[in-house]
Amino acid sequence: MEEKQFTRVAKAMADPQRFEIFRTISGSKEISCGAIAELFPIQQSTVSHHLKALMDADLVSVRREGQHGYFTARPEVIEGYVKELQHRVMPSRPKHSTRRVLGK
Repeated sequence: MEEKQFTRVAKAMADPQRFEIFRTISGSKEISCGAIAELFPIQQSTVSHHLKALMDADLVSVRREGQHGYFTARPEVIEGYVKELQHRVMPSRPKHSTRRVLGK
């Protein structure tokens, strides 16, 4: 994963409300912006702002139908982020022999 996308995903997931919106989208096959707005005590414009951040991070895709947008999670992106995070936080450690040298 490129540095730019890694940072976008991290920033997108750092906002608690945006994270919950992403979880909602992930739990649905497809969901509209209006349906998301009904689930949260925020204005639809705020939901749209959060959705834009999720789209910029490639965490969700949108299917347009007229003026309506229907959102789907992209699990492969979050999986790639998790792998990259593990790589950055817990890099491979050199394998040490567990054998002891006797007599020294």
